[in-house]
Order: sequence, then structure tokens, then C-alpha cells
Amino acid sequence: MFKVTGMTYGHSVRALTTELTQLQGITSGYVELSTGAVAVASLRPIDHAAVAAAICEAGYQITCAP
Repeated sequence: MFKVTGMTYGHSVRALTTELTQLQGITSGYVELSTGAVAVASLRPIDHAAVAAAICEAGYQITCAP
């Protein structure tokens, strides 16, 4: 689970979920606006660096990563 800051509206949730689910191997993404919690599901080991890069590319900051 990642902790993300910078999300302010429902658009942030949709944009980040879209960015995450475009990563190879990611089957779903969960973004909780009120807490900043971000989680992803995958059928294989998750590349945490790729997830972190996608979060940053979407314009948000990671405050805590696994």
C-alpha cells in the first residue's frame, strides 16, 4: 500500500486509477481520496518502483511506500 498526497477531487482518483491500471501486470487499483491510500492488485509480483513512478507521473507525491 502506498500513501499519496496531492489528490483533491474525484478526478484525482480516476486519473490515478487509470495511470496505475495501465501498468503491465496490474489487474486493479484502489485509491481512497480521504486517506490518500493507494493499493494495486496483480497476478505476479508488483514492481513497486514502477507503481511509484506512475504515481509521480500522474502528478502526486508519495509520502509512504512499501
